[in-house]
Amino acid sequence: MDLNESFGLHWRSHFASLLNPGDALLLAASGGLDSTILAHLFKANRISFVLVHMNFGLRGQESLRDEQFVRDLGKELSVDVYVKQADTKAYAASHQLSTQEAARELRYQWFAELMEQQSAFSGETVPFKRRFAFTVTAHHADDSVETMLMHFFRGTGIEGLRGIPAVHRERKIIRPLLPFTRGQLERFAVDHRIRFVTDSSNLSSDYTRNYFRNQLIPQLQEVFPNVRENLLHNAERLSEAAVLYQQAVQLQLGKLMEKRGNEIHIPVMKWQKTAPLQTITWEMIRPFGFSAAQTKEVMKLKDAANGSSVASATHRIIRNRAWLIIAPLASESANHILIESEGTVSFEGGTLTLRFMDRPAKLTAEPGVEWLDADQLVFPLLLRKWKTGDYFYPLGMTKKKKLSKFFIDAKLSKIQKEQVRILETNQKIICIPGLRIDNRFKYTDASKRLLKLTYQRQ
Repeated sequence: MDLNESFGLHWRSHFASLLNPGDALLLAASGGLDSTILAHLFKANRISFVLVHMNFGLRGQESLRDEQFVRDLGKELSVDVYVKQADTKAYAASHQLSTQEAARELRYQWFAELMEQQSAFSGETVPFKRRFAFTVTAHHADDSVETMLMHFFRGTGIEGLRGIPAVHRERKIIRPLLPFTRGQLERFAVDHRIRFVTDSSNLSSDYTRNYFRNQLIPQLQEVFPNVRENLLHNAERLSEAAVLYQQAVQLQLGKLMEKRGNEIHIPVMKWQKTAPLQTITWEMIRPFGFSAAQTKEVMKLKDAANGSSVASATHRIIRNRAWLIIAPLASESANHILIESEGTVSFEGGTLTLRFMDRPAKLTAEPGVEWLDADQLVFPLLLRKWKTGDYFYPLGMTKKKKLSKFFIDAKLSKIQKEQVRILETNQKIICIPGLRIDNRFKYTDASKRLLKLTYQRQ
């Protein structure tokens, strides 16, 4: 069966139902073999689309050549072309990303903007007349095999071994070439005299994907000639197994994870009893930017001291007494903020600044400033919202007092009480910033090193 006929059948079976009359598609076009053939297939099958091309500015004249090729392809097929130029190296430097990661982020950010019809074309707003239903990328079967192997060697769960998904509904991306190999596409291009451009960087194995494509997989084929086909069949089987896997995982996570505001609270005792523990832990932390390699590190929190934590790029998992708390990294909206050293922390309601100091000859009273005995503190400190049952020893008192009673005596309103934060060390309250310190942490004549605590209300 001709590739064009196979594609048409595949499209009608899997993607046509996703579109409404009048919908158009954004086809990500690089000018290379895959996206150029997909453009021709769309045209032949009367699928409504426009071409979008991002010039990453990484290959000098070759990048300009690719941009011009896509513009000419649009004229040849009588479809609109939208181009955006990006300073990829500057973006990579400012966001501390590799060039590959930066290019990927820039590309998909632009696609998302286009989908929302808020794009900029050469710096000017583009008035789109049609609704774009999906962004289309030209990933094919060989890309899926490479992705599967890369995930396997980096470390992943069953989801990562499925290869590239054909439909990503959340991000509105579809990939209709996944059933077809690069070999099939190359033969189609020759048979139909389809011109395309070649990215010279694809010939280098400096990039991870190129290494898999140019070196590792060809070496595997010498031992296992059908390695690509076998891996694709494995991906199909794993896709079905993943459906059952996710059903079981979500059932367990639903019983384990409690959402409280922007945090997730997990009872340690219940977590310890889940099975299989390592798999459930990985699925528990995966949505919060943690890697598979961090799973065992998180599992150590079962027996860790209060205040111990593990961080990803966006979140921190804190062992807080009988709970694990998954919270955004220190921000104004985080309910639990871990303080590992001196500095300033912002939170909803104010800022707290901590500075270590040798004891001066004379301490002066300053608004919003408290002085503590630094040697009595064990880091990390935890800044959190107060809860029922909390108590402390107010400065000047030797008996403990519940915070709820202290707030009544201080005549705090309901709103004021909701905004109260406490600072604690090793499960002991150090102070209520802006209100009172705990008597156990006051400085004395014997104190040699002090912590200057400055609270500023917003």
